[in-house]
Amino acid sequence: MGFVSIETERNMMTKFWKEHSKFATVEEMMLDSNAQELTQHELPEILSLLPSLAASDVLELGAGIGRYTRHLIGKARHVTAVDFMEKFVEKNRKDNSHLGNTEFIQADVTKLDFPKHSFDVVFSNWLLMYLSDQELKSLAEKLLMWLRPGGYLFFRESCFHQSGDCKRDFNPTLYRSPAYYNHLMTSVLQDESEKTEKKCYGFDMVVNKTVQTYVKVKNNQNQLCWLMQKVRRDVVQQHQGGFSTFQEFLDNQQYTRRGILRYEKMFGSGYVSTGGISTTKVRDAEYIGSYIFRGMATYLVPECIGFPIDTSLVQFEVSDATKRKFPDSTFDVVYSRDTILHIRDKLDLFRKFYSWLKPGGKLLISDYCCGEKPWSPAFQDYVNQRGYILYTPQRYGQFLSEVGFSNVRAEDRTEQFIQVIKAELQRAGEMKEEFIQVNTHLYVDEFVHGNRFREM
Repeated sequence: MGFVSIETERNMMTKFWKEHSKFATVEEMMLDSNAQELTQHELPEILSLLPSLAASDVLELGAGIGRYTRHLIGKARHVTAVDFMEKFVEKNRKDNSHLGNTEFIQADVTKLDFPKHSFDVVFSNWLLMYLSDQELKSLAEKLLMWLRPGGYLFFRESCFHQSGDCKRDFNPTLYRSPAYYNHLMTSVLQDESEKTEKKCYGFDMVVNKTVQTYVKVKNNQNQLCWLMQKVRRDVVQQHQGGFSTFQEFLDNQQYTRRGILRYEKMFGSGYVSTGGISTTKVRDAEYIGSYIFRGMATYLVPECIGFPIDTSLVQFEVSDATKRKFPDSTFDVVYSRDTILHIRDKLDLFRKFYSWLKPGGKLLISDYCCGEKPWSPAFQDYVNQRGYILYTPQRYGQFLSEVGFSNVRAEDRTEQFIQVIKAELQRAGEMKEEFIQVNTHLYVDEFVHGNRFREM
């Protein structure tokens, strides 16, 4: 493979978009003959994922002809709309400048510069896939600098392959994997230390999900969007063990790729909790067998709960529940299995659950709890190593009552799970040699896979 200079890449990109901006239409900008229908459904979906823009200064990158500009203007204090195609910028200015509070800039995003802390929100739709890896990393660092502390970055990209049906004589687009964007964006750091205080910032994930419009209209799951927040990175929680983010702690401790596959070997494909399908069937169907799930379920196996589910009604997303926002009265049921033990501020999370549920809605949680202190030294060391935040079942119930839930039932299922674990221990002994062989293979595979990812 020959070397292509950054200048050559930029020239190719400019040539590509000059060919697709001659008439400054929405079909050209989206590279899709079905652009009108897609826009009709996509706009409200994308805008619903943004944080509140009231009194916010917004930077829109890759603004194009202004599909989103006009909506951002109506919500924000000020919008700076940037695109590097002159005809797109002219069209955007002509259609939207009368709305006020907007600056239109024609520029190459790789050459942009703004003062530190200029914006509350950066909005980007189909831009990063037109940058080289080096340009993308450089821009990510700039975005972190341009955003004010606590500010948000929203971006949306085509992953894996193209989505539009427009004919292309050549295509310089880089269709990356979602994992690449996740790793890069959460790795960049910005040092904003002052004389009296050290300060370092990075991006934390709020949500990463597929754009449902493309799933419904095109059966295409490769349109993905992200919302990230600029947060302090030098303030490390004790349970994070020196990792810069909670996500990094989880990914490198309990939930490594090898760790997850080992759980599945013991509990069954798709399960990382004790008992696998048996405890899911017995415990969960008792509570949720009569309810329809709306998107809140992040992993659901229809046969486990005893009634059919139309999986087209289930939306999958990677998100931080402590940062995620939904309108009040969105869900009939909120369900969580064995995850809240990782979350420190459970009371705040339960308040979110209460607000998200419709009147009469149901909450079902299963989680690891603890007995009354003092704990044994061995158990205390185990909890510290895992970073768990544990409470007794009774305290869980009190938390839920405090935030407004009624008819709270907190049950201790320890005896049931002791029997399950004994059965799993016996099964582990029976497949000891097979487990060792698989684990050795996973160790080698993870080492190779990890090094390959670092070389990307």
